[in-house]
Amino acid sequence: MEPIVPPKAPGEPPGGSADGVRVQAANAVSAVRGFLEKTLVIAELEVRKLRHDPTELVTRAVQPALWLLVFGEVFTRMRVIPTGGLRYLDFMAPGILAQSVLFIAIFYGIAVIWERDLGIVHKLLATPTPRAALVLGKGLSAGIRGLSEAAIIYVLALLLGVDVNWSPLALVGVLLVVVLSAALFATLSLIIASIAKTRERFMGIGQVLTMPLFFASNAIYPIAAMPTWLQVAAHVNPLTYEVDALRALMIAGGTSVYGVTVDISLLASTMAALVVIGGRLYPRVAT
Repeated sequence: MEPIVPPKAPGEPPGGSADGVRVQAANAVSAVRGFLEKTLVIAELEVRKLRHDPTELVTRAVQPALWLLVFGEVFTRMRVIPTGGLRYLDFMAPGILAQSVLFIAIFYGIAVIWERDLGIVHKLLATPTPRAALVLGKGLSAGIRGLSEAAIIYVLALLLGVDVNWSPLALVGVLLVVVLSAALFATLSLIIASIAKTRERFMGIGQVLTMPLFFASNAIYPIAAMPTWLQVAAHVNPLTYEVDALRALMIAGGTSVYGVTVDISLLASTMAALVVIGGRLYPRVAT
């Protein structure tokens, strides 16, 4: 008796299930490639804006310079904050880099509101580009801006005698952490813009968030020196893990409390979750 061959499902390729799996895998790879290409196009469009106003990067460097020159130098002389054996200026430099990245990214959503008023958001939503790619592309462009801040902080650190770790692997790690963190906070900013919808309301929320995020972290003092309630807030603050990774990578002799791998994993997973949320909320900007 001949074996009974079940009929093929509609659309199944001639080669059977093995060919079907290969086709599905090829389609998945193609979809991922298309998503990444669209993301990079959006990021490139955003970065291109810097050529029209490069002074923005210089003006944003003023605040971290003041923190390092004034706050850092004074507290280095006072020696009142426990730093685990590091000179206070060395301890503080990664925190000021994290602060610069935060301040660049957290107000990134204001540009989306401007784009809505100019009709750009409506045009982007009319394209077949995935909403998550739009959000991720804008987040990555904030990461590029963050790299320019990192370069400025490194120059200031060199001038102030900060004991910087110049290992190529450490430098690559710093770049990765900066890009991830900037993309994370920029995506959070886009979510806020999608909810707030007006420039005035957005600016109010952004200003309320920046100081608590900065001071409820280990940027300028260790978590162990905080009261218990603030320690709880610090442990759920993404900026804490950014600073922890930067302190281990950027400073010679610096160490990580949680582990650099854990820090980067938490930043990446949080960013991914915010991209998904931002992709769902982004169309609300246009309404």
